[in-house]
Amino acid sequence: MRFKGLYRFSLIAATLFLAVTACKRKPNDPGKEYAPNMYLPVGYEPYKQEKANPINPMGLTMRLPVAGTVARRNYRTSFGESDSVSTDLMVYNVPADSITISERVLKNPVPLNEQSLAEGKVLYDRYCQHCHGATGAGDGKVGAMYKGVPNYASDAYKNLNEGHIFHVITYGKGRMWPHGSQINPEERWKIVHYVQKLQKGA
Repeated sequence: MRFKGLYRFSLIAATLFLAVTACKRKPNDPGKEYAPNMYLPVGYEPYKQEKANPINPMGLTMRLPVAGTVARRNYRTSFGESDSVSTDLMVYNVPADSITISERVLKNPVPLNEQSLAEGKVLYDRYCQHCHGATGAGDGKVGAMYKGVPNYASDAYKNLNEGHIFHVITYGKGRMWPHGSQINPEERWKIVHYVQKLQKGA
């Protein structure tokens, strides 16, 4: 009976000791860290470092992005042998409802060659064939359900220029959904090359 009371007293004393020692004045102090690299990944997080940078705000080595902006890949790309021939493929601010502007001003910056045409075919097969068909005749399996998918080689569509095709891939038209978020600008221009090949019935 005496030992039972002693155990009960020891248990209460241990609980009180833990409760008192666990409460510290620094609520954000995690206490003893047995694996500090798991808590302080100094070398892995771009906005956190061991020593503060005296130049940048808040001592950061890498600055925070400007509020309200969205990061994008750098599409500043040079084509051809000359470095002077360059086009920022991401600059495409023609509104969705201004397809006639695209037809007049857009020119394909990607050179037409066997490689770009082959890559365009791969991209076309991946993103377009299910509606437009392997030959561009509008006979894809999904296109059969949509109805009204154009035949590129028909009189009504064989003269659509590169700016029109690029605009439609970017924003969509009619029942065709936009693909600008799925296909980057360079890939879209390669698809344009391949579509123009299909327009000739090749």
